[in-house]
Amino acid sequence: MKDIKANEHWIKLYEQVETAVEDFIVLFEYWKEGEATEEETKATYNAALAAAEDAEFKSTLNKPEDEMPAIVQINSGAGGTESQDWAEMLLRMYIMYGQKQGWKVTELDYQAGDGAGIKTATIQFDGSFTYGFTKGESGVHRLVRISPFDSNARRHTSFASVYVYPLIDDTIEITIHQYDLEWSFSRSGGAGGQNVNKVETSVRLIHRPSGFIVECQIHRTQGENKDTALQMLKSRLYEEEMRKRQEVLDTSNSKKKKIEWGSQIRSYVFHPYKMIKDHRTDYEVGNVQPVMDGELDGFIKAYLMMEKEDN
Repeated sequence: MKDIKANEHWIKLYEQVETAVEDFIVLFEYWKEGEATEEETKATYNAALAAAEDAEFKSTLNKPEDEMPAIVQINSGAGGTESQDWAEMLLRMYIMYGQKQGWKVTELDYQAGDGAGIKTATIQFDGSFTYGFTKGESGVHRLVRISPFDSNARRHTSFASVYVYPLIDDTIEITIHQYDLEWSFSRSGGAGGQNVNKVETSVRLIHRPSGFIVECQIHRTQGENKDTALQMLKSRLYEEEMRKRQEVLDTSNSKKKKIEWGSQIRSYVFHPYKMIKDHRTDYEVGNVQPVMDGELDGFIKAYLMMEKEDN
């Protein structure tokens, strides 16, 4: 059923392009006969061109994991309140991006900062090709601005890291030994009724061999949160294996990626000028507010098209 759904997606995309091109061909013939206006013909041509370019862009999402739900983890960097506030700004940006895409957005973990912002937060995207669209967001995000927390109105630089990995399902087998796991439990810090704050439902899982740590407090029972945390761990291990394979491939290729995994990928400058620039693709915009409100399509498309060219 999963394969059928994926194939239906590509067939529908092809049919949309085919229809748009056929509409232009018909109207072009009418225009040559003087039975259609130049404006109508140009509009139909532009629509066909846009459909073809959109299909080419979406064709970059051709790996099995691209179809999977995405887990997005945001962590504040060193710098206390400044970085924690920046991390919360990024959380808001990704939530708004997911909502604009029509995806289901679920908050899996949220740890408030000391006074403002967040220390860390984890959200899940469910929808069409959520991991495929968001996988390029992994890395360090840098902010330059006049600090709202500095009474002298000085300029500050803050960092936060974003880590995106696919949420695997039962079709992918990952072996985890129980003796490699370390569990701890606490009371959930979020809203959710009387049970949440009175019972130790929030779980923290450490995988000793890899050092990976996952936390979950979305569910009302400890057992449900343990199941979700274990699935998140399996997903991270799966993504780690994909990363290692990609590193081997990159080493063998003559053309290397501009930015290595996990390093700074994007700068957000609010002062002395306004600009957001991706250091991998050189794509940049001067109007920063729409981006912070979730308009990430330009950055994501530029990254995926660069990946297609590199591969």
